[in-house]
Amino acid sequence: MPTIVKFALLYFTLALLFYSIGVWAERIIRTLRPWHLIFFWLGLVADTLGTIYVKAQVGEELIFNFHTITGIFGLFLMGIHTIWASYAIIRGYPKQLMTFHRFSLIVWTIWLIPYFTGFFSGMTR
Repeated sequence: MPTIVKFALLYFTLALLFYSIGVWAERIIRTLRPWHLIFFWLGLVADTLGTIYVKAQVGEELIFNFHTITGIFGLFLMGIHTIWASYAIIRGYPKQLMTFHRFSLIVWTIWLIPYFTGFFSGMTR
């Protein structure tokens, strides 16, 4: 396995770890807290770095398959989710802080699709 792929796997796994901690801690507490943002941002950065490493391995040509499309969509949703969470914390709207976990769980679930399709497709090679 090329080193660049190992780095991508490391970053994707870190993204899973960070993002899961943020989402599930928020879900259990049922209120969005500033420290959740740290994990959302760490997850987003790790996922972005993993994506950059995969892009470097694949080269210029993007292969538009189910995994690629869901991966781009998942990263996009993760970005919107993290920015929206930051906005909610800054604005401090109580209702938004207490209901945000519903959106978080949806985004996290969608994000898992490309994580696991990439994992399983890598195992078959």
